[in-house]
Amino acid sequence: MSTHATTARTDTRYAPVPSVHYDLVPARRLSLEAVARRTGLHPELIRRFVALGLVDAERDAAGRLVFAPSAPAVLGRVERLRAGMCLNYASIGLVLDLLDRIDRLEAALRRGGARSDQPSWT
Repeated sequence: MSTHATTARTDTRYAPVPSVHYDLVPARRLSLEAVARRTGLHPELIRRFVALGLVDAERDAAGRLVFAPSAPAVLGRVERLRAGMCLNYASIGLVLDLLDRIDRLEAALRRGGARSDQPSWT
C-alpha cells in the first residue's frame, strides 16, 4: 500500500503595487535663447510655434519661456516638414499629432510582445 502526500497549492495573487518616482534633481530646462542658438531659428519664430502648439513650453517664475531638452529636436522636425513637404503650420500640427500617435501605438505593440519583421517607418 503506497501513500502519497499531497500538498495543497495556493495561488495567491496580489494587486500590483504602483511605482512612485521622485525626481531628486529638477528636470533641466532650456531657455528660449538656448533653443534659438541650438536650432538656428529666430526667437520670435519659436514663440510663434509655441503659440500654435507645435512645440511645448512652460513659463518660469519670471514669466520667461522654458523648454524641455527635447525641444530642439521637435523644432527640427517642424522645420523639416515645412521645408521638405511644403506644409503650412496647421498641417504640420496634424502631422506631428499623427506621428506621435503612431509612436504610441508602436510602443504598445512592442510592450504587448507583437513583433514585426519590418522596421518602423517613423
